[in-house]
Amino acid sequence: MNDTTSPSPETQVPTQKPSWWQAFHVYLEPASWRMLCLGFSAGLPLLLVLGTLSFRLREAGIDRSTIGFLSWVGLAYGFKWVWSPLVDRLPLPWLTRWLGRRRSWLLLAQSVVMAGLVGMAMLDPQQALEPVVWCALLVAFGSATQDIALDAFRIESADAQHQAALAATYQTGYRLAMIWAGAGVLWIAARVAGTDNTAYQHAAWQSAYLVMAASMGLGVLTVLLSPEPAQRELPPARNAAEWLRGALVEPFADFIRRYRWQAAIILGLIAVYRISDVVMGIMANPFYVDMGYTKDEVAAVTKVFGVIMTLLGAFIGGVLSMRLGVMRILMLGAVLSALTNLLFAWLATRGHDLTALIWVISADNLASGIASAAFIAYLSSLTNVNYSATQYALFSSMMLLAPKWLAGFSGVFVDAHGYQAFFNSTALLGAPVLLLVWLAARVLPAKA
Repeated sequence: MNDTTSPSPETQVPTQKPSWWQAFHVYLEPASWRMLCLGFSAGLPLLLVLGTLSFRLREAGIDRSTIGFLSWVGLAYGFKWVWSPLVDRLPLPWLTRWLGRRRSWLLLAQSVVMAGLVGMAMLDPQQALEPVVWCALLVAFGSATQDIALDAFRIESADAQHQAALAATYQTGYRLAMIWAGAGVLWIAARVAGTDNTAYQHAAWQSAYLVMAASMGLGVLTVLLSPEPAQRELPPARNAAEWLRGALVEPFADFIRRYRWQAAIILGLIAVYRISDVVMGIMANPFYVDMGYTKDEVAAVTKVFGVIMTLLGAFIGGVLSMRLGVMRILMLGAVLSALTNLLFAWLATRGHDLTALIWVISADNLASGIASAAFIAYLSSLTNVNYSATQYALFSSMMLLAPKWLAGFSGVFVDAHGYQAFFNSTALLGAPVLLLVWLAARVLPAKA
């Protein structure tokens, strides 16, 4: 894996399949280890403004409908393409000269995330919910900005043949962070709360969120110690209008020129591929609370064991994508993601059943890991490295925009129809995905 050179768009398709040993050995290379740590930094904020926050709010007595609408905080990830051209092209005073374009934006974004997490720690949603929401928005904005810079850093650090492996190690770090931001938060809060750990205690959540803010230090250290990818020389802009065209218009025009009418199929697939999981996930933590699962049970089963299964799935997805092709594994992930939502519908009929929860979480998270590794590799293959940050931000934003918007109504749906009907409905949302994967594989065989 080359850490200092970037491939041209024309050389992004490998000429031959690697051996099984080569496919596994790539995980031991330095770039993979760096991506593991940066993936941890990227994965830490997400649950703290979505899943873990919904658990905290539900325990604090906030109603499900409000929790559902507050998930729109996650729309910051869906609109990150708006400011992605700035991250792609705009240098930061002093920082860019010191660290380079990608690392300077990474460091700035990580600082914003840490500040927002400290704010969420110090504020009590029972006393005033709105300031907590504003701090959550700050975290989401910083996290989305970090994603923009990190996706560009990853794409520019290796050729196309290694992107599936980097995606898998990124997902591994991401999921390890989700263990810490999910199970770790609940475990810390439960320990601080003491014997009465089923009742809401602000001090317990305050301690947990402060530890999470400090945990962002791993990402900061990795940025400071990592090499900057080789920068491509950008054509000089003669005036502001020309700079804006190169930064804002050209990345999107390049994508349309390369794929023409097929771009509609690609964008449609990107927009709905993860819809089943994203919509279902907003109500998962309120579901656990309402089913009577304790913090320790949720931490152990869904946030530790479940994420381990996701890591296994990401590892399997990365290897299979390199050997069998991304599109085949993309289809497999879409099928499994829809089917596993039906298991949650069955779980809703079981009440407080810890054994059933373990089996459902095992299947769901394994499927999620496989789908995520293939999907990230697919998105990476679509980008032109000259506009990697902007184009990848567009793709990953579209992945979340419709699902996050729809997920905002999840609490209202559950209040009206119950959890079982909700989980069945989220499974049906995955049906159009299968058709779009099939179409994308047929019309774009060279890019698959």
